[in-house]
Amino acid sequence: MTGDQTLALLLFTGFVAVTLGITTWVSRRRRGSAEEFYAGGRLFSPMENGFAIAGDYMSAASFLGIAGLIALYGYDGLLYCVGFLVAWLVVLFLVAELVRNCGRFTLADVVAARMSERPVRIAAGTSSVTVSVLYLVAQMVGAGSLVALLLGRTSGAAQAWTVIGVGALMVIYVSLGGMRATTWIQIVKAVLLLGGTVVLTVLVLLRFHGDVDRLLLTAAERSGHGTAFLAPGLKYGGDWTARVDFISLGLALVLGTAGLPHILSRFYTVPTARAARRSVVWSIGLIGSFYLMTIVLGFGAAAVVGTGAVRGSNAAGNTAVPLLALDLGGEAGSTGGTVLFAVVAAVAFATILAVVAGITLASSASVAHDLYASLRRRHGEARSEVAVARWAAVGIGVVAIALGLLARDLNVAFLVGLAFAVAASANLPVLLYSLFWRGFTTRGAVWAVYGGLLPAIGLVLLSPVVSGDPDSLFPAVDFQYFPLENPGIVSIPLGFLAGWLGTVTSDEVADEAKYAETEVRSLTGAGAV
Repeated sequence: MTGDQTLALLLFTGFVAVTLGITTWVSRRRRGSAEEFYAGGRLFSPMENGFAIAGDYMSAASFLGIAGLIALYGYDGLLYCVGFLVAWLVVLFLVAELVRNCGRFTLADVVAARMSERPVRIAAGTSSVTVSVLYLVAQMVGAGSLVALLLGRTSGAAQAWTVIGVGALMVIYVSLGGMRATTWIQIVKAVLLLGGTVVLTVLVLLRFHGDVDRLLLTAAERSGHGTAFLAPGLKYGGDWTARVDFISLGLALVLGTAGLPHILSRFYTVPTARAARRSVVWSIGLIGSFYLMTIVLGFGAAAVVGTGAVRGSNAAGNTAVPLLALDLGGEAGSTGGTVLFAVVAAVAFATILAVVAGITLASSASVAHDLYASLRRRHGEARSEVAVARWAAVGIGVVAIALGLLARDLNVAFLVGLAFAVAASANLPVLLYSLFWRGFTTRGAVWAVYGGLLPAIGLVLLSPVVSGDPDSLFPAVDFQYFPLENPGIVSIPLGFLAGWLGTVTSDEVADEAKYAETEVRSLTGAGAV
């Protein structure tokens, strides 16, 4: 094992030790209530929660995947940065404060407040778990790609054991520490990630003496595509299918954030709706700064490392940033390269661990608070529900590990795009209808969820992602009947249409009093938990 690999593993081990220490400390102070486990006692300040949201959102897809896509495809890779950032405006103006006022722990709490509780909770819980597992797969793939580079790409077994190890750690964080430990892990990770990104960005700009034009021209030259690298169309401009796929991905990224369970659950960790809104303002500043720097890192990887070398290390581009760090520090074998590569690799591992902990907590909360409680036909005591959530974290971890091993060769940013499409198709329609449509009914809520969820999953299964393409999951078979890689342009309108159709065909009369109560609570916070 080389010096950079050894140092990276030591730094990563140190981060794991610190986070396990946080988890152990929190578990000893925990009261065992559902509010403590799911929402951390609602004791976090807007700044703390803003850093935690940023830590939850700046995932392996952001740090590894987006920079890799920009290094491979130039301008077209920027779509992910723009989409992820613009999405926060939707969250700020339409979701954050209202969700904090209307809900308690999960998305289903908001919808069930004015509907028949059992069918709505089952539908929303199923959707939340599906989105969370898809998001987790992306993080697992990122972990596998990183360790393949870190350990010299020794074997597929190294990747597999890394994925298993990450899965085991996330189960420990969630089951022992709950939301409070997860939040502090995300805060620590956000500080580390932003610090590492600032250092790399400064080094890239210093390499080109602050001349951004020179950076871009060098990236175009070393990409092998010339000036086309800096223009739209390299990835999404080949034909009408690619252009529609571009629009579909953009819709998914902009609308999907407001339906992500692990982001929605963060609004319940602050004491008031005003604090939730201020949390989003903090997170927008942090996340916006991060994505601007990611653009520099992507073009920097193309200019310094070269697109061919990035693709040669990992076909999906997931190792662009670690390779850039190695080169900026003085290339392989140098002390500077060793230290910088080790720091970046450790930060990337920390990123993956923190994000998977947040997603696992949100999905286990959906299983226990929504699915388990509904199937029992009544809410169990808090302690039994929390126990179910801990066991659910184990089950979700196993599923995420298995799917992560299957999808190890796909780009992590692309995988997150699929999770966003499902969230925008299934969760966003039912959330917006519940908050803003007076006549919305139980049937409409259930239809909105399944009417977006099932087409989104079905279209992905029939797309080039799964079969019929050399880069698909199953290249040897072909059941590709849907031409787009991202289903958002079809499944998102279907979710809204299904919710409307279910409502207008329902015999149920919407409860005006419950809607009025929801409206007053959402806008004023009166009666909020």
